[in-house]
Amino acid sequence: MTSRLARGALGAAAFVLLAVGPAAAQEKLVGTYGEARILLGFKVSEAAIQKIVPDGWESSPVAAGPSKGANLFATFVDQLTVQDPDGKPSVTIRIAAINFPAKKKGTEATVPMVYAGFASDSSYVPGAYGTFGLAKAALNRDTRIDPTGKSTTEESWEFRADNGEFIRLQVLYDRGVAALGKAETKVYSAVTPDFYRIYRIQQAVDAVRSTSAGTDQVKKLVFEASGAKLSPLFDGSHQVVSVISLPWYWRQVFLPVTQ
Repeated sequence: MTSRLARGALGAAAFVLLAVGPAAAQEKLVGTYGEARILLGFKVSEAAIQKIVPDGWESSPVAAGPSKGANLFATFVDQLTVQDPDGKPSVTIRIAAINFPAKKKGTEATVPMVYAGFASDSSYVPGAYGTFGLAKAALNRDTRIDPTGKSTTEESWEFRADNGEFIRLQVLYDRGVAALGKAETKVYSAVTPDFYRIYRIQQAVDAVRSTSAGTDQVKKLVFEASGAKLSPLFDGSHQVVSVISLPWYWRQVFLPVTQ
């Protein structure tokens, strides 16, 4: 089961892993990022999702893999190293992003669309996607390995804005065998849906919870979110369908020259 799930996680751990085909001929490098991430896939009210999907687009829940059925994701990002286009070190920050899988009407390609989120530094507000607010961020990550080699990780994330809006995650899970993989995708903005950036990714994927696969290595999970954009989505009826640890996530981000 672990081996099959690891292989499946490469293709469908979340919608951010979907391939989009050959890269455009002319692109501009934005930056290179080395990160640790954790990703929660949710099934939320489709009526709530429809209210945030821009005109000309439609919700496209994940069809297969460990996040099957998810129509919304919360991604927690700890930037460990950042390089600008010239290879010079840049400031590292913490991010909590709310995004959903969508497709343009009349097309088949499902892509991630960034809707809301928080960033720990004003340089990322409102950010490339025009969606992030500034928040004070706190993060604690503790990994323990016992003499038998069993590895357990506990993570605590909190983003809190001055206006009281917040997002919080506490999770305790046993680590599995992470699957290494590569991916390429276009990430769109829900605010300006014609805008996108190209991600080329290398990553280690550990699907520690998947309701579709019937696996669960999560021992504790607390998730809360509040705010004008978040409360209608997380109204108590939401369900967690996947928890995916990305302990190693390397990406290069490009803009098409037309942007």
